Amino acid sequence: MPAITLYGAIDCDDTERTRRYLQAQDIAFSEVSIDNNPEAEQFVIFINRGFRSTPTLVICEGKRKVILTEPTDEELARELAEQ
Repeated sequence: MPAITLYGAIDCDDTERTRRYLQAQDIAFSEVSIDNNPEAEQFVIFINRGFRSTPTLVICEGKRKVILTEPTDEELARELAEQ
């Protein structure tokens, strides 16, 4: 299973939905709040071309990294199935 990092915000409904989805599927992930981590916030802004978009997920397997920004549950499921 790939390593997954969820960059989210405290009051973000999409972050909560994505967190619940991953937990319901029993998928291990680490979570970083960009609200209290300026470096993580800058990473999210950089990767999303100037937008503070959450959730932003980084899915890593070996040298391959996939970035998903504000994915639906269906988009996330599709990407995880390809891993």
